[in-house]
Amino acid sequence: MTDSRRGLILINTGPGKGKTTAALGTALRAVGNGMRVLMLQFLKGSWHYGELDAAKAFGDNFVLKQMGRGFVKVGGAETDPEDVRMVEAAWAEAREAILSGEWDLVVLDEINYAISYGMLDPAVVAETLRQRPEMVHVILTGRNAHPTLVELADTVTEMREVKHAYQKGILAQRGIEY
Repeated sequence: MTDSRRGLILINTGPGKGKTTAALGTALRAVGNGMRVLMLQFLKGSWHYGELDAAKAFGDNFVLKQMGRGFVKVGGAETDPEDVRMVEAAWAEAREAILSGEWDLVVLDEINYAISYGMLDPAVVAETLRQRPEMVHVILTGRNAHPTLVELADTVTEMREVKHAYQKGILAQRGIEY
């Protein structure tokens, strides 16, 4: 066991709830330890999530940006070119942020969806992760994490749904799920 310190790549994936929430918890811990955090939310954009307001309390130490329009239709002709363009723009910003070394932690929320929907090449993401400055941590969230990225990651956590309130007809609750 070495005690070398270096930036980690973490993936929160799987069909269960809590992938973004876990990333937010780590981001909060990082900010509390004096680190600078950037969270880019791929695809999200039409809903107002409580974490957007909470992050503002930390000023420039915790920046959270929605980079999409919300719900995305995928599959062949259904994929809207505007959504693809927005993913490409989000990735360009993410890549620049990771390589800049300006941020201690960069969270790429829902990037796994963008990759699994064929809107972003996993090889390009992997290459950037390999090139990042030594102490930059990166968290990738979303279902269906690509095997290339799973292999590259230091820690991979899979969320598994055991039971969900929605199955009983209970809608998403403000403050808990958004």
